[in-house]
Amino acid sequence: MPSLQTALPPELANNVIRLYRECLRRAKYIGHRQHNTELVVGMVRDQFKRHMHETDPEKIQKLKDDAARGLINHMLYESEKVTGRKFSSNS
Repeated sequence: MPSLQTALPPELANNVIRLYRECLRRAKYIGHRQHNTELVVGMVRDQFKRHMHETDPEKIQKLKDDAARGLINHMLYESEKVTGRKFSSNS
């Protein structure tokens, strides 16, 4: 199964630090709009800290895919709000 990260720019998807920073940016954006920035940012930080000593390449790839999926889902959600067009199906 191909990695979900292919939907993200390679310089972001292949670098955990850049992925972390982008997740934090999105968390700050979401938190600001929902008036709970500290909570949302804290959740992202906790997830990355919990796994920062992981050495298994397969597990690291899965964690990166999960983070990429979260970013992609948020970008799709924002695109749907702006355009009014549904990009995903909830069947």
